[in-house]
Parts: sequence; structure tokens; C-alpha cells
Amino acid sequence: MQRSRRKFVSGITGLAGLIGTPLWAQSPSATPFPSRVIRIVPFGTAGGPIDVIARVYAEKLQLRWGQSVIVDAKPGASGIIAADFVARAAPDGHTVLFTLPLTHVNVPILQAKVPYDPVKDFTGLSMLATGGPMMVARANAPYSNIKEFVDFAKKQPTPLSYGTWGTGSSAHLFTELLQRQTGIKVLHAPYKAEAAVHNDLFGDSLDFAWANPSTARGHVQAGKMKVLGVTGTRRLSGSPTVPTFAEQGFQGFDIDSWLGVYAPAKLPQPVVEAWTAALRDITRMPDVTAKLVAFGLEPLVNTPAQFAEAFKADYPRVAELIKAAGVTAE
Repeated sequence: MQRSRRKFVSGITGLAGLIGTPLWAQSPSATPFPSRVIRIVPFGTAGGPIDVIARVYAEKLQLRWGQSVIVDAKPGASGIIAADFVARAAPDGHTVLFTLPLTHVNVPILQAKVPYDPVKDFTGLSMLATGGPMMVARANAPYSNIKEFVDFAKKQPTPLSYGTWGTGSSAHLFTELLQRQTGIKVLHAPYKAEAAVHNDLFGDSLDFAWANPSTARGHVQAGKMKVLGVTGTRRLSGSPTVPTFAEQGFQGFDIDSWLGVYAPAKLPQPVVEAWTAALRDITRMPDVTAKLVAFGLEPLVNTPAQFAEAFKADYPRVAELIKAAGVTAE
């Protein structure tokens, strides 16, 4: 495991590139891009938050490039299935992955064997947004913030159960960290989809759960859910009244999640430039920015090199979080 981590870290600097605008490969003998249907593979299930965001970008890309763009969810195994599918795709820019840190940071740290190398098998194109997951409970729960939740949990004779969208996800790690910091007892239930987590929460099969900000907002407005706190470095502009864990006196929860786009490794530079220019321009469109904010995300435009630097910085912080949370490799 240590050898694979060293190998992983040493290869991080390979994720670099420059922003550009051409839509066509520059070599006379190169195949024009795009030349056929483009496939976006989103993290999670069809209809999930990343799938919905991917469809927004797909519509804009189709208008920009005049080619059909499909969104093809491949859920399961904490995103490994989707990431592996893209890693094995042809490096021509017609298949990309919309994903969270789970597939490229958390899982490779936690699992001794992953079917892809998160650095060598991918070309990082851009982060699109940052944001943190929210810890939530049923609307009738007898607590409304993290401190009240901890006080309640300590009084229970049996561990409280909670659900997330995968083992090793930030939601899983943050809850385990909270358990170690406070002495509460909890039981983790990983699910393939966030919607299934919430169905069991509302059905009283779970004591508490986690949610992406957009889905949390909808359930709060429907009177079914309350938000206890949000992780990350700051409050979200789409949910300004929800305090962070740090504001509530809990440290170590200030790691921002992100939404990023990856292509297979060895992507030709002109195609990298076409993608990064397109992602930059689309993210800056007012309606797309508003959509990201509505999903509880803070829009972000960066280059492949900046993506690589942020990714490199994430690795030791997540590794330390995993250690602090006491989560072991599978």
C-alpha cells in the first residue's frame, strides 16, 4: 500500500496543460475534434446531482460543437466503475468523466487495488466547482445542529445509523472523524445513490444521513429534512444560513469537495485545449453559474495545471483525514 501511494504521489505532476480555444486538431493528418458522439460519464446514478449537472453541460457542448452529446451514468463501487470505463476509453476526447474526489483521491488511498491509476490513466481537464456535503436529519429530529446531535447521540444505548453514497466518501470520513472526536457511536450504511439514503432516512431506517446541498434544500423546503451543518471552508452562497462544522466548534472538517472533469490519459494537446476552453466558457454562462449555485456549489474555472495542483494538495489532507477518522483500507 505504501509503495502504491508513493507511486501515486510521484505521478501527480503529470496532470498539467494550458488553456486554449481551438476546436480542431492542428496537425494536417490528425482527426478533427469532435468527429462523433461525445459521451459524458457522471459520478453516481442517472438522475443524481452530478448526472443533472452533466446534462446541463451536455446541452451547451452540443450547441457549441454541433455534435450529439450523451450522458451515460455507470453507478456502483463508489464511482470505480465509471472511472475505470473512462480510463479504458480511447484518448481522443470523445469520452470524459464528471466526478468527485472519491474516485481519484479517497478510493485510491483507501483501497490497495483499484483497476486504474488515478494519475497515469487520466488527463485532468478542469474543476468546475467546489462545495461540501451537508449532515442532515429528519425534520422532526430532536436536534438542530451538530452539538445538539452529539449530545443526543451520547445518551443513546445503541449506535446511531447513518447513510452515505459510498465507503470512503467525504461524508463517511467526516462522520467517522466526528465519532472519534466526540466519543459517540455510529454505524455506517453505504448506498449506491443519495436518493436511496434519503428514502431510508424518511422511512426511519436511518437515524441521520448526508446530502448534497441541492437535494437537502428541496427536502428542507418540503418540510422533511433539517440541515445540521456543512463541511468545507465556508458557508455556501446557496445556503447562507447553514453554519460550517468549524463555526460550530468542530475542527478537521474544512476540506472542500469538488466537481472535476477527466479524460483518458495521453489526450492530444489540441483536444485538451478544446475541452478546457469549452468548460471555461460554459461554466461562466450566467444560467450555468446559477444552476451550480442552486446545487450548493461554488463555480470555479481553472486550467489543467491548476487542477493538478489542487489535486496534489488534496492527497495529503485526505490521507490525514482518513487516518484521523480511523478508516482502514478495504
